[in-house]
Amino acid sequence: MLELKEIVKAYQTANLVQVALNKVSVAFRDNEFVAVLGQSGSGKTTMLNVIGGLDRFQSGDLVIDGISTKNYKARDWDAYRNNRIGFVFQAYNLIPHQSVLSNVELALTLSGVSRSERRKRALDALTRVGLADHVHKKPSQMSGGQMQRVAIARALINDPEILLADEPTGALDSKTSVQVMDLLRDVARDRLVIMVTHNPELAHQYATRIVELADGSIVADSDPFVPTVEDRREAKPARRTSMGFLTALSLSFNNLMTKKGRTLMTSFAGSIGIIGIAAILALANGTNAYIQKTEEETLGSYPLTIQKSGVDMTAALSVSASDSAKAKTAPDGKVGVSDMRTFADTIRDAKTNDLASLKVFLDNNGGGIETMTNAIEYDYDVVPPDLPVRHHQGDRPGQPRPVHEADGNGFWRGCFRIDDGHQRLLPDARHVHSVHLLLQCGRRRLAERRQRGRPGPGRGRQHAQHLRVHAGPERP
Repeated sequence: MLELKEIVKAYQTANLVQVALNKVSVAFRDNEFVAVLGQSGSGKTTMLNVIGGLDRFQSGDLVIDGISTKNYKARDWDAYRNNRIGFVFQAYNLIPHQSVLSNVELALTLSGVSRSERRKRALDALTRVGLADHVHKKPSQMSGGQMQRVAIARALINDPEILLADEPTGALDSKTSVQVMDLLRDVARDRLVIMVTHNPELAHQYATRIVELADGSIVADSDPFVPTVEDRREAKPARRTSMGFLTALSLSFNNLMTKKGRTLMTSFAGSIGIIGIAAILALANGTNAYIQKTEEETLGSYPLTIQKSGVDMTAALSVSASDSAKAKTAPDGKVGVSDMRTFADTIRDAKTNDLASLKVFLDNNGGGIETMTNAIEYDYDVVPPDLPVRHHQGDRPGQPRPVHEADGNGFWRGCFRIDDGHQRLLPDARHVHSVHLLLQCGRRRLAERRQRGRPGPGRGRQHAQHLRVHAGPERP
C-alpha cells in the first residue's frame, strides 16, 4: 500500500519559488489502475517522481507498506527504486546501440541476478508483451509502439509492486496507444499502475480510478481510498543493489567497442596527458636531484667548524653601526667623548669555548649527534716532538703540521697517517683547537672520497680560514 501525507514539493530559482505539490494527500490500493489527469504544470509528473523516489519532498511523508520514508538515505532510495518501482517513460529511454534483449536485461544488472537468469527473465518479459520475435533487433529497427512495449517489458522484469508510466501513449498513434493501454490494464490486475496522461478518453476507458490535479493540489478523485489496519500488508525485505565485477566489466567493454573512433581518440588524448605529466615529473625530479647533489658537494667541502675562541663579526659590525647612529655631536668649543665601542673592544671580549668538554660530549653521542653527522674531526694545537716534521708545498719555513683526528679513520699529520707505533705520542682532549662537524648533507661526497682512498673533508687540507697553526712544543 502506498500513501502520500501532506506532501509539499517546491522548486526555487533565484527569488522565484514554484510550488509543484501543495500538501497533497492520497492513498493507493495494492492493485488498481490509476490515471492522473491535469493541465501542464499542475504537478502530475512531480507527484510521479516523488512516488518513484526520483525527487525529494520538502515536507510531509511518503508511507510504503506502513513504513515512513522521512529518514531514508540515498542507499535506501536506490533499493526502493530497484525492487519496488518500475518506470515507463514517454521517450522510451532505450540504449540505441544495444539489442532489445540487452535493454531489457539491463534492468537486472543491479539485482545480483546471474547472467543465465537475466536472459531467461528477459525473454519471458518480451514474450509477455508480444515481442518474442524481435529480441535481437536494435531500437532503431522498431516502431514507436514496439519500443514502448520494450520499455514496459524492462519495467516489469524486476517484478515491481508499483508501475509508474509517464505519458506512455504521448508519442504513439491511436491504434498503437490502444495496444499499450490493453497491456497496462493486464499488468494492473496484480499490481498498482499509476499513469500520467493528457488523454482523458483513454483514462476513462481503461483506468479504474481517475485523480485530477490543478495547481499542485488534488481537485477530484473518482474512487478515493482511506486505508485501514487490515489494508496494510507486510513490507517485503528490500534487496540491496549490487553489480558483479564481471558484469560491470562486460558492460564497459561493450560500450567502448560501440564507438571505436571515440574510444581511440579519448585513449590517445589521455596518453598525451599521461606522457606529459610523466615528462614534467621526470624533469622536476632530475632538477631536484642535481640541486641536492650540488648542495651536498658544496656543504661537504665546508663543514661546520667550532673553534676554541672566536669573534662574532656580524654582531661586532652591527654594534658599531648602531653606536655610530646614536652618537651625539659635541657642542662648539668643547671636546666630546665618544661612547662607541671599537672593533678592538669586540676582539678583547672574545669568548673561549670549552672544546675538551665538547669532545667528551660528542664522543658519548650527546644529543644524538651521530644521527645528524657523517664524521666528527678534531684539530689539536700541538705537534708531537718525536714525529718527523713534514712540510707541504706552500708552507712557510718552520711551520709544522698539527695533529688532525679524523672520525673513524685514525690520526693524521698533514696528509700522512700516524701509525699505531706512535699512538703514545697522541694528544688528549685538553689540546683540541677546533672541531669540524661534517653534516648529513655531505654523506655522498664523503663516501665518494673514501671510495677513492682519500681522506674525508678537512682531512687533506688545513682549513687556513679557521685554524691558527702554532709552531713549537706543546703548550702547558
